[in-house]
Amino acid sequence: MAPRVNVLPVFRGLSIRSRPLAQRCIAAQTRQLSTIDHNSDAAQSENTFSDALRARMQTYGQSFEKKQESEPSEGTERALTENEIALNQLQQAAYGLNPFDPETHGHKFGVPTLPISRDMNQKRRYDTVVEQVTKLLMKDGKLAKAQRDMAMILNHLRSSPAPKVNPTRPLMPGPPTADQLPLDPVTYLTVAIDSVAPLIKIRKYAKLAGGGRALELPAPLHQRQRRRWAFGWILDAVNKRPSRGSGRAMFPTRVAEEIIAVVEGRSTVWDKRHELHKRGTAVRANVFSTKLRGKKL
Repeated sequence: MAPRVNVLPVFRGLSIRSRPLAQRCIAAQTRQLSTIDHNSDAAQSENTFSDALRARMQTYGQSFEKKQESEPSEGTERALTENEIALNQLQQAAYGLNPFDPETHGHKFGVPTLPISRDMNQKRRYDTVVEQVTKLLMKDGKLAKAQRDMAMILNHLRSSPAPKVNPTRPLMPGPPTADQLPLDPVTYLTVAIDSVAPLIKIRKYAKLAGGGRALELPAPLHQRQRRRWAFGWILDAVNKRPSRGSGRAMFPTRVAEEIIAVVEGRSTVWDKRHELHKRGTAVRANVFSTKLRGKKL
């Protein structure tokens, strides 16, 4: 049979130990209240002190209840203040929206106009030239690396000084002036590529020129084809450039420097374009050759 345990001495010991702590807390509260109330009335009776203590506790309870009522409970939304509403309106104005437009209420960027055009697609959110050049820079399917290189190229064009255009090798008509090109690196890249893009290509027809030789004919190129040829020539010139240092910024820096050289007329890409156009002019007489009858051009 288990022995009987008497727990009364244990509780008595705990009460004796906790009694001095409670007495000290009561004494501290009494001193604090007596100090606060001493300025208002130096001589108060015991009844007055108890009334002041009771009134103080009631005031604290009322303030605590008001605070709980002001705070939103879980599952409810807090009402916006006037300052927060004004800040939201300023943020909408910064995005170019009308903060007082009822269609934008509850929408960060507003409601799109219907019907939605086919160009509003996340896969076509970049400029056409930037997207095409990025795909040409990509190797082994590493699109993220190509996009990082494209960002470095545009940053180098933006931070470089204004180019000095060669009057003997003019750029395409219509672009901004040379001192404004670094302000818009996308336009900088587009002007450089379109200025050296060939207009034609040489198409060969086997065994039609006589003696087993191929008959050459000039053929026009579409805009994407012209840009692909031009950037291919730029990449060939980049591969022949000497390396400067090492790291992930080495290749984008060489591409950006070659683009600047194209705009300034110092690149060898201009010679390739001139030779191709000269060759197309020489073989344009073959367009009316009788040996092409029945051939699909």
